[in-house]
Amino acid sequence: MAEIPLGLVSHARKVCSLYKQSLRNLENYYRLRHEYRYQAVLLRQRFEENRNILDARVAKQLLLDGQEELFQKLHAQPRQFPGSPGGICYERYAEAPDSVLDFWDPIEKAQYPKFFAKREELKKEYEKLYNKLYPEPSKETPKTT
Repeated sequence: MAEIPLGLVSHARKVCSLYKQSLRNLENYYRLRHEYRYQAVLLRQRFEENRNILDARVAKQLLLDGQEELFQKLHAQPRQFPGSPGGICYERYAEAPDSVLDFWDPIEKAQYPKFFAKREELKKEYEKLYNKLYPEPSKETPKTT
C-alpha cells in the first residue's frame, strides 16, 4: 500500500519528487542506456541551475512550471514495474488462508511435526479466546413478545 502523506510536504521534497518523476519519464522515451544518461545529465543541469534560488515565490513558480512541463511531456505508454500496481505480476499469487493446512493429509503433516503441534496449541488458544469474547447465549433466557 502506498504511503499517504499526512503532513505538509516541503518544497525540497516536491522538487526531489519532480526530479525523480522526470527521470522515470526519460526512461520511457530513451530505451538505450547512453541516450538516457545523456538526457539525465541535461535534466540534472537544469535542476542545478535553479538550486540556489532563495525567493520562495520564484522557486514555487519554477516548481509549478516544471510540473506542467512534465505533464505535457508524459509518455503515452509509461513502463511499469511488474510487481507495482498496474504491472503484469501485481497480486498475481494469492496468499492461501491458514485454514488450508487443516485439509493436509496426515502423512504430509507428519513431515512437519513441531509446526503442526504448535499450530494445534494456537488453535486451542484462539478457540478459548473466542469463547471468552463471544459466550454462548444461555438457554434459560426468557423470550420477549
